[in-house]
Amino acid sequence: MPRVLKLRCPICKKTVKSAEPDFPFCSDRCRQIDLGKWATGQYVIPSEATDTEDTVRQDTVEDEDES
Repeated sequence: MPRVLKLRCPICKKTVKSAEPDFPFCSDRCRQIDLGKWATGQYVIPSEATDTEDTVRQDTVEDEDES
């Protein structure tokens, strides 16, 4: 027998069962609201951005200077 989880909709906080078709959302409306937040940049995944291409270029220039 499959296990059914009960979680809360991330938008409206209603209880949602994992067997429901819109899981983890309670409805298509909440799913669309969440998609809109991603599209407009309201959700951001924090990370330390480093440009590895610049690091490679600097290492290459330093190697050429030593020759």
